Amino acid sequence: MPMLSDPARKYAPFPQIVLPDRQWPSRTITAPPRWLSTDLRDGNQAIVDPMDAHKKNRFFDLLCEIGVKEIEVGFPSAGQTEFDFIAGLVRSGRVPEDVLVQVLTQSREDLIRTSFASLEGAHAAIVHLYNAVSPAWREIVFGMSREQVRDIAVAGAKVMRDEAGKQPGTHWHFEYSPETFSTAELDFSLEVCEAVMAVLAPSPEHPIILNLPATVEAATPNIYADQVEYFIRNLPNRQSAVISLHTHNDRGTGVAAAELALMAGADRVEGCLFGNGERTGNCCLVTLALNLYTQGIDPKLDFSDIDRVIETVEYCNQIPVHERHPYGGELVFTAFSGSHQDAIKKGFAAAERQNDEHWRVPYLPIDPADLGRSYEAVIRVNSQSGKGGFAWVLEQDQGLKLPKRMQAHFSPHVQRMADLLGRELTAADIWQAFRDAYHVHTSDKHFQLVDYEERRAGDGTRLFTGTIAVDGAEQTVSGRGNGLISSVLTTIEEAFGLSLEVADYTEHALGTGRDARAAAYLECRTPEGEVIWGVGIDEDVATASVRAVLSAANSARAG
Repeated sequence: MPMLSDPARKYAPFPQIVLPDRQWPSRTITAPPRWLSTDLRDGNQAIVDPMDAHKKNRFFDLLCEIGVKEIEVGFPSAGQTEFDFIAGLVRSGRVPEDVLVQVLTQSREDLIRTSFASLEGAHAAIVHLYNAVSPAWREIVFGMSREQVRDIAVAGAKVMRDEAGKQPGTHWHFEYSPETFSTAELDFSLEVCEAVMAVLAPSPEHPIILNLPATVEAATPNIYADQVEYFIRNLPNRQSAVISLHTHNDRGTGVAAAELALMAGADRVEGCLFGNGERTGNCCLVTLALNLYTQGIDPKLDFSDIDRVIETVEYCNQIPVHERHPYGGELVFTAFSGSHQDAIKKGFAAAERQNDEHWRVPYLPIDPADLGRSYEAVIRVNSQSGKGGFAWVLEQDQGLKLPKRMQAHFSPHVQRMADLLGRELTAADIWQAFRDAYHVHTSDKHFQLVDYEERRAGDGTRLFTGTIAVDGAEQTVSGRGNGLISSVLTTIEEAFGLSLEVADYTEHALGTGRDARAAAYLECRTPEGEVIWGVGIDEDVATASVRAVLSAANSARAG
């Protein structure tokens, strides 16, 4: 069946929330929320092959290491495997004292009892109760009235209260979700939550967690923020409730919805690392946390080694993190476009000169080094790249800082190689192209320096005397000039009839310390006006400049 030409016949726009004095649009997030990872439950039930105990334990350890303090470890009534994992985790003493484990249960007495049994012996834990409250569920799935649905929640809350009383050694926390909140009537969600609070009697010192799920994302993020603000403003005894968010990504805006809902006054966010979850996934905790980080807010989650986090998540989920996933993807800090590469290269250069630590590199909202990434992969070269791209790669890989005009001169060589190979060029590819273009450390040189010495003549000029191999045959040559470079150029002209005029010369150290080498770049012109570049690399800067002259001579002869 093709898409409808008039989708309004089948789909209706989501209604707006009547909240003319909404406050969230003018607020900013100034502190991180409480984080709850649902990777071991919501993320686990969303993969083809659920995690076994080994993978769940490895994932649990990772969550603790990066600083997650609330972890939903499973659905104990789903089966014996889930129950045994949760019970084993609790009774083995592997749960840190500052970490709260959470289990999820539907509002059924037998399931609630099983959930409490799985947590026996825990120092503290959260039991998360839920039942669906939206019209579609009431009318289509359950065939129940609002009162009947509310009574399900109340009955479950009473069982929670009584079961907690049987295990006084555990510090119990209660969470309730009016499941399908995002598509339910706000007044009814409030009514059900108030009824649950009446049973569990929360206080500011021991608040209930009220989780407001966007079970299926059905509207734009601003509407979810309106729903959350309306709920908070109309909830009696608000100071005794922690407002939690559980967004899904059906419309691709799960993170945005969570951010706006935090602005609307929520306190806590549930989600998965890299957004794994049913259908299109949950709120990505990595993205949301690092969004806060780029605004100067410490998220209290540590992604200093994001690649190790990715490795564990991919191993446990058997789902690859997309190469374009925010912050974590392999290519998110990589530029192939020439103009992007030029801006990034200039940004790094400016950062070296600035006097403060503020990050201001174009196209990079975060410093990759903060996440354990190197700068080597920031700029990569293919047929779409410009001269800034290969110049960056040569600088990162070989330490060479090519003069701007030399970058333009070398650019056609790189472009030809990219077009010929039809793929991304590696650092080795670019280095080989550079060596071939300027006869650096290659065996195809016509002129090759064997040895030389320089001395000052009585008239103040410099005398160059050296041995140069010409196509393998050594010749002793000499010449005089105002300096070392001019004396070598004179030698080349007098001995071999090759005339070159210096247009520009630059040099720089390669590395630091006593073992640092030097690179010399020589721009020359032939009598016909052709621009020739030479490059010399040596432990001695003077020798590097001699090699640069011979490099230019080799290029002139080859041309």
